[in-house]
Amino acid sequence: MTDDALHDHAIDAFIAAANTADHAQRATLLSRALAADVVFWGPLGRGAGRKAVEDFITEVVQGHPSGPCRMVRTTRVDAPDEWARFGWRYEDASGRSLLTGMDVVHVTAEGDIDEIVIFADSPE
Repeated sequence: MTDDALHDHAIDAFIAAANTADHAQRATLLSRALAADVVFWGPLGRGAGRKAVEDFITEVVQGHPSGPCRMVRTTRVDAPDEWARFGWRYEDASGRSLLTGMDVVHVTAEGDIDEIVIFADSPE
C-alpha cells in the first residue's frame, strides 16, 4: 500500500469510528486506525490511548446536545511523508454544519495514527 493509501485508510477508519453509535464497531474501527498508545490533543485537552479517543467520540460526537452528530471529511488528505492533514465538518442529523476544522495526524510506517491534533474552527 502506498503512503497516500495508508493515510487515507487510517483517516477514513477514524472518521467511520466517530460516526458509529455501536461501541463494539467503534472499537474495531479505532483498532484499525490508531496505534494502541495514540496521543490525542483535542478541544477538551490531551489524552493517550485508544480509550481516550473513544471516550472523546462518545462524549463529543455521539453525545452532542442536539443528538448524535457526524464528522465529514471535507478535503483530500494532504500527506507529506508520515504527516497528514485533512479538513472536516461536524454536522447534526439534518446536515447542518455545527463546526469545521482541520486535524493533523502522524501515521506510522505500519499505517497506524499515533498522534492526532484537532484544530476546531478557523485560526482567524
